[in-house]
Amino acid sequence: MAIATANGIEGLRELQGQTVGPSDWREVTQEMINTFADLSGDDQWIHVDVERAKTESPFGTTVAHGNLTLGLVDGFRKSLIESTGFVLGVNYGWNKVRFPAPVPAGSRVRATSEVVEIDDVGGGWFQVVTRFTLEVEGNEKPCFVGDQVGRALVAQS
Repeated sequence: MAIATANGIEGLRELQGQTVGPSDWREVTQEMINTFADLSGDDQWIHVDVERAKTESPFGTTVAHGNLTLGLVDGFRKSLIESTGFVLGVNYGWNKVRFPAPVPAGSRVRATSEVVEIDDVGGGWFQVVTRFTLEVEGNEKPCFVGDQVGRALVAQS
């Protein structure tokens, strides 16, 4: 169940500027990191060589790929804001994605979201920019900040 529910564009406008969350914690395991390395082809040692990372990495362990961290947003999204009253919604892209801190293997992350912008782009479509911030348990600095751009279609009367 989502922390907040928005019914249509007016419901999203009511949430605009508010921080929703945090979500529940989710562990980022070495298995997840290895699977992502296999899928993406990014098998840099900092992600997959546990023994080498213990001695050579400034973090003392392997760390998740930035794009794996970005990919976790989709799982957090539905636990933060549930949107109703739309025909459909699509991912239109991302603005300003940053990875300010690493996600060490075995750590737990959680997310918050904030609707930052809503624009009518015509034909029943609205563009909604939602800022997602992920944090690693025990860290002050976030591990991910990005503005997701979505398009939502409202029913035409």
